[in-house]
Amino acid sequence: MSEIIAFISQPWPWYVAGPIISLVMVSLILFGNTFGISSNLRTMCSIVGGGRSCEFFDFNWKNQIWNLVFALGLVLGGVIAHSYLSPNTAVNLSVSTIEDLKALGIDQPGAHLVPMEVFSWESLFTLKGFIILVVGGFLIGFGTRYAGGCTSGHAISGLSDLQLPSLIAVIGFFIGGLFVTYLVLPHLYSL
Repeated sequence: MSEIIAFISQPWPWYVAGPIISLVMVSLILFGNTFGISSNLRTMCSIVGGGRSCEFFDFNWKNQIWNLVFALGLVLGGVIAHSYLSPNTAVNLSVSTIEDLKALGIDQPGAHLVPMEVFSWESLFTLKGFIILVVGGFLIGFGTRYAGGCTSGHAISGLSDLQLPSLIAVIGFFIGGLFVTYLVLPHLYSL
């Protein structure tokens, strides 16, 4: 029993998690569904009556209940894994990553899952925090809508379904991520 608990409380290796994700994706394709977390916002807006004022939200949302349940399962799974299966919240980082983060102004890199200098209520009221959290959140939402889906929808579901637009979107996600990481964030953290 202790071996099972030890296995569950550690990050699963790719050769376990990968096939499980593949089984989920094959099941979705066989049942004619596509996976994407951002589509849940459209479903929730339709549930509360968004279709009366906007054609985009006017669809049969009852066919998407499974996706809402899936998203709820992701949140609950994350809470359970963090609360009961994680021995601590410290993140193992390499020495060079710790040095790079300290140079950007992160005092205790790896002490928490996310740097508290950026992801906290106090930082929201600073220029740096506002740009990262509010402006960055807006850009993510805009990009998700403009690209017709989020990273999980395109990278997992779209690529599994061999969709060319998803391949183009995923390439764009990586280029954008590298651009922001190396050219934008260093200047933003110096504010």
